[in-house]
Amino acid sequence: MGSVTILVGTTKGAFLLDGNEDRTKFKVRGPFCGGWPINHVVGDSDTGTIWAGGGGDWFGAGVWRSEDGGDTWTLSKLTKGQMDDWAANDPDFAQMIGWEPTEPPFGDEFSQVWSVGYAHGTVYAGTKPANLLASSDNGATWARVDGLTDHPSRPDWHGGAAGLVLHTIVSDPTDPAKMWIGISAAGVFGTEDGGKTWDRRNRLSNAEACQHHDHPAAPRDGETGHCVHNMVQAPGGDVLYQQNHHGVYRSADGGRSWDDVTEGLPSTFGFPIAVHPRDPQTVWTLPLNGDTQGRFPPDAKAAVWKSSDGGQSWAAKREGLPQEACFFTVLRQAMANDRAEPAGVYFGTNTGSVFVSPDEGETWIEAARHLPTVLAVEVLERS
Repeated sequence: MGSVTILVGTTKGAFLLDGNEDRTKFKVRGPFCGGWPINHVVGDSDTGTIWAGGGGDWFGAGVWRSEDGGDTWTLSKLTKGQMDDWAANDPDFAQMIGWEPTEPPFGDEFSQVWSVGYAHGTVYAGTKPANLLASSDNGATWARVDGLTDHPSRPDWHGGAAGLVLHTIVSDPTDPAKMWIGISAAGVFGTEDGGKTWDRRNRLSNAEACQHHDHPAAPRDGETGHCVHNMVQAPGGDVLYQQNHHGVYRSADGGRSWDDVTEGLPSTFGFPIAVHPRDPQTVWTLPLNGDTQGRFPPDAKAAVWKSSDGGQSWAAKREGLPQEACFFTVLRQAMANDRAEPAGVYFGTNTGSVFVSPDEGETWIEAARHLPTVLAVEVLERS
């Protein structure tokens, strides 16, 4: 295998963790991106280009880009923040921070970029409130994907606890016209015509799965709960997995119907999910004890739960993970995998640790600690 760099988004910028060949030791670089909160970071394995999306009320929203492995970064600022208002009215403050008056292309329409994606020569960004943006020039300029923004169901979209966020972008690696996105709490949407039109895809395969649930985010009316937390596409077709606010679901038909595969997990609540790069039956998730019980591993003992049969059964993988007084949270974008043999699995915690398994989740090492709150983990592989 070639080199592996873990791309880490945190509340205080982006960090890059460069690994050795066997993925057992990592060197931390950063912080990058001007100390912005970075909600998601992705990279292009062919060119090494990295994109980091984030922002907030103070900075506004934007996407940072590095074309030299993280040494230098360029910001495509998309909306203004409170900082811009301060600087516009205080020349001394403007001089101190090196501010120049500009008019961002989207004004103050949204406050953050929550997700980024790259596929088939196009860079995508999901925002808060939920919009999907696309860039055909490597992230320099951006346009709204109006087919989703103007979806007829939009008046019925309701935000989750973090607001109405477009947090997951899944592009089909073989068909540039196919894509899925996840919005909390509007659910899953899919397109097969390059984003011109979108279908809302939340139907359960078995309506009886809605019975005996009293949680507000539980499935009802024949659909999964619309508070999808994260979603991945399995290799080789239309198999999708999602970690929902109230369960784990599998779809064999591109999201047109979903099977509940939560049975065997210690809770219905969690944020991230990852799938094997070659085996569509192997999937990993990290359950937490519940949305109102503290959002930490059940019994305060960390475990990544692995299924090798498409979610029909699950096994806890604990070796190398803390088994006493463990109260961290792993957020929705903070888990990823690589394409090596054997596949590596990675996750980051809100306590600033990044854990790595070089053997498909069987054993774990702590690759970094004492980082800021980890919001996202992805992997950049170079040959």
